[in-house]
Order: sequence, then C-alpha cells, then structure tokens
Amino acid sequence: MIITRTPYRISFFGGGTDYPDWFIKNGGAVVSATIDKYIYISSRFLPPFFEKKHRIVWSKVEVVNKFQEIEHPVIREGLKYLKFSQTKGLDIHYQADLPARSGMGSSSAFTVGFLNCLKKLIKNKFSKMDLALDAIHLEQNLLRETVGCQDQIACAFGGLNKITFHKNKKFLVEPLVLPSGRIEELESNLYLIYLGIDRFASQVAQKFVENFKERKNNLNKIFSFVPDAIKILESKKNLDEFGELLHETWMQKKAVHSIISNDRVEALYNTATKNGAIGGKLLGAGKSGFMLFYVNKSNKKKFLSGIKNYLYVPFKFSYNGSHIIQKGY
Repeated sequence: MIITRTPYRISFFGGGTDYPDWFIKNGGAVVSATIDKYIYISSRFLPPFFEKKHRIVWSKVEVVNKFQEIEHPVIREGLKYLKFSQTKGLDIHYQADLPARSGMGSSSAFTVGFLNCLKKLIKNKFSKMDLALDAIHLEQNLLRETVGCQDQIACAFGGLNKITFHKNKKFLVEPLVLPSGRIEELESNLYLIYLGIDRFASQVAQKFVENFKERKNNLNKIFSFVPDAIKILESKKNLDEFGELLHETWMQKKAVHSIISNDRVEALYNTATKNGAIGGKLLGAGKSGFMLFYVNKSNKKKFLSGIKNYLYVPFKFSYNGSHIIQKGY
C-alpha cells in the first residue's frame, strides 16, 4: 500500500496571473504557501478473489470492473493517462482535513496526491516538477477544466514560494528567504476563517478568465503586488504592510468580475476589519470557502471575539510538498 500526504495551499498575491490565457501573453507570478492541512490518498493492488476489480472510496464508494466505469473524473482519466493495466484490481481511498471546493487548492491537491500515489505504486521515477506538470496536463488538457497552474506547483513543491509563469510556459519556483523570526511572526498574524461552500471553482474561474481583456489593468496591478509583497517579507519592514497589501489585492480581484464576491463575503470582511483585521482576501476562485485575514497581535483577542460566529482554523506553514507517508508493495 502507498499513502501520500499532500498539503493545501494559501495564495497570497498574484492569483489570476497563473492562468495560461493570461501569462502566455503577459507573464505571471504568485506568492503562495502550503499549510499543515492535508489530503491523503492511499492505493494498493486488490487480491484477485474480489467480485469486482476496482474499489474507489471518496464521497461515494465505487465498485467497478473497468476504469471507464469510474465516476470520479480525475481518477478515471488519471488511470488512463498513466496507462495503468486493467488486469490488476485497484483499491483507492481519499481522506481530507478540509472541505472540497473551499478555495484552498483542494482539487489540485487531490490530483497531485493521486498522481504521486499511483506513480509510486508502479515505481515510476519523477521529480516534483514532473508531478506538477502531469497534474496541470490532466486538469487543463484531459479534463478541460478552467484552472490555473499555481495550485499544482504549490502542492507538489510545498513551502513559501514565489512561482513565476513565463510566456514560454516554463515555471520557476523560488523559496522565499525571510529574516529570523519573520515566519513565526507572519504565521501568528494570519487567520483562516471558514465561510461555507456554494460554488464550483471552475465555473467561477471561467467568468474570471472571460474578463481578462476588459480588466487588464486590474490583473497588471495584481501582478505588481508580487514583488511588493516579497520586499515586505524578506526585509525588516513593518509586517503590517503585508496586511495592507492583502486589502489592496482583494480590492483589485473583486473588480475583475462581480461573481467573485457576494453579500456573505462582504459581511465577513466588514466584520473582520471592524475588529482589527488590517486586510484580507477570499481564497480561491470566489464566492465562498475560506477567507484569510492579517491581524496585528495587539488585536488578536478583539478579532477572535468579533468573528466568534464563524469557524476559525489555526494553521502553520508546511514545507513538504506531496510526499509518501507509507510505502509497502
């Protein structure tokens, strides 16, 4: 049995510039981090005496004889892409620390973790970049989903990084180097708040991408925040400037399309800022899921009291991308 553990990610700055429709013409970059909340995928070959060959356990339990009968699109198309033999039965299980469709890169974390698990099961050799590129190909080209490229790379590599998207479709991952104690200060000032779910990311993302031409100025501004954020993080500037920049990027993101925010999102944002948050943003494509806020430690008690009707999820950064936690053939 192989078990993979793959982190969720938080996208701080540059989100939207990681879509091919944008970066092939304009270039792109993001600042993102993976956190200590994970997706777990396990796989093993089934003994031959089971009535059905393949068992897939996610929110459904699928028991089938052929890969084409599998309902889960990533698993079905992923097995075809990896050219898995139909002769051996497969047992695949999925578990997660956070809800799906919540803006934390869960879809790509699943894809990365699944590919990592199945590649290891058949003893393939591959790099982190190979894994990320395979996940991008599966989601964008085989499943035809409207998704960017940052989530797959973040989940495969792990850590706090700048990811650059070049016009020639090449990617560069650069870990950020912060002064001593800076990471701990940043972690202690960030708050992840759960808003609930009512969206499919690809549907919201499609509307987002359709507005690229009309909202080029907004996307360029979002792009420009990436070097600004890195300067703040890697220097000894007041870290509250990071929170102010989160507010600015959220204002620009909302301006790209009206579908990104709604009354529930605005209500939480207003409550948070009235109770000490310097800035924040909705994570993921839009409308629901998790919101991230930056709060100076002096306002911690006030903030937590003010958002007590919402679910607060503490976290730390995680520096391992998708990796094996159990291996036995």
